[in-house]
Amino acid sequence: MNDIRLNRRQFLVLGAGAAAMATMPAEAATPLLIQIATGGKGGVFYPYGEGLAAILSKSGSGLKATVEVTGGSVDNAKWLQAEKAQLGFTTIDAAFDAIHGTGAFAKDGKQDIRVLALLYDSYLHVVASEASGVTGIAGLKGKRVSIGSAGSSTESIADRVLEAAGLDPKADLQRSNLGVAESAAALKDGKIDAFFWIGGVPTAAVAELAKGGHPPIVFLPTGNEQSAIDKKYPGLYVPLVLPKTAYAGMTADTPCVGIANALIVSAKAEDSLVEALLTGIFDNLDAIHKIHPEAARLTLATAATSSAVPFHPAALAFYKARGVLK
Repeated sequence: MNDIRLNRRQFLVLGAGAAAMATMPAEAATPLLIQIATGGKGGVFYPYGEGLAAILSKSGSGLKATVEVTGGSVDNAKWLQAEKAQLGFTTIDAAFDAIHGTGAFAKDGKQDIRVLALLYDSYLHVVASEASGVTGIAGLKGKRVSIGSAGSSTESIADRVLEAAGLDPKADLQRSNLGVAESAAALKDGKIDAFFWIGGVPTAAVAELAKGGHPPIVFLPTGNEQSAIDKKYPGLYVPLVLPKTAYAGMTADTPCVGIANALIVSAKAEDSLVEALLTGIFDNLDAIHKIHPEAARLTLATAATSSAVPFHPAALAFYKARGVLK
């Protein structure tokens, strides 16, 4: 992986705009190389990030973007902190834990990150084989369950939901840490009984599993656990309904825990980089909308929605200049 260092002259070129770049010496107009930390290939973060990288690289914003497969939200905050990436995807609960040094970040401490844009809401999928006989979260006791990749927001929310159902996440399950694609494959092969996944709809790996129909699967509701989670983690999660149209074979809407997703940057990111990123995104919004059904939800207004994690100051300035914040 390239060790990226962004020098002051490059940032000045970015801030000057495309017209000024045309008058600069050739070496000064070299695009800024940025890494985007995403997630596993079976989820939404990766294809969203891949499409975003292609659009930013062609946007005339002075950026050349590439994507990296990661464990997900928790890893992405750490990558930004370590300057291994300049842009990352995350769930808001993971970002909240990151800035406070709690939860999955208790060992590593506070991560100095900020929100660039709010993106879309993720749905907690708890997928079980019909043959397991499990109909609710409490029924997972003693079962073989994947709770998401180590270093992912899926693992964090899975533990919280299991606790809300009265289970000990460490002791009451035959626990494994698999990404969503690996989880779907393991369920199909009969190696696990159920798996957790927090992501957008549709998630490719889940859709493929559901469409195949082998084994028949059920989606476990988590609406009953919502109130207990809200008491312990107020303001982080929202009640959602996974619609029966989401995946093949579903016969009823499924109440579930939801969480907002965001793009994040380092709190130390130069204002000019933040402006270039947001300009590249919102000057090409039609192209962004074609990346994935969840990407089609993005608007200036939704991107500027406040959350439990603060925006980068340059992002706030951008949204104010675009007229969506006062």
